[in-house]
Amino acid sequence: MAKLRKMLGDIRSAECLALMRLIETQSKTTLANWAVAYACGHYLPIFQRAFPDDRRLEAMTEACRDYLSGGRKLAEVKPLLRDGAQAARELEGFPAEQAAARAVAAACAAVQTPANALGFLFYGAAASAYSEAGLSQPPETYDLLAGRELGRALESLRDAAVPGEPNPVHINWNC
Repeated sequence: MAKLRKMLGDIRSAECLALMRLIETQSKTTLANWAVAYACGHYLPIFQRAFPDDRRLEAMTEACRDYLSGGRKLAEVKPLLRDGAQAARELEGFPAEQAAARAVAAACAAVQTPANALGFLFYGAAASAYSEAGLSQPPETYDLLAGRELGRALESLRDAAVPGEPNPVHINWNC
């Protein structure tokens, strides 16, 4: 079996380019709310099925939601962001769950870094593909599943987007 990639997706794909353009029209708050919600709905369950007693990712997402609604300060959230990233690092040998944990942690980090509203999806695409197809498929299978996942994410962001957003983010994609 070939070594599995930590991230899946093609930055030059139509889905990614459309995501980038749409992200550029939205505010940091809109992007962070969407990223956290999407990761909780699509990737957190992959992690939780395997590790139901590990509550670090759930605590992190709750803290981010509280922050985004004005109930916490960013300084209170940052330690939980580090805990979420640590949870992902501890999952060597569990590719789908590790990718899911990375996706959730990166999505939550969008509260600080708006570019994470795209970045988390590459981990999420891996989590989704490995969870759906198992760990012994050819790379082409994973690439196809990753493309589908990025398409679903694009549709979700379109649904969450604020038309005529007055405070869009400014991102230099460096890609």
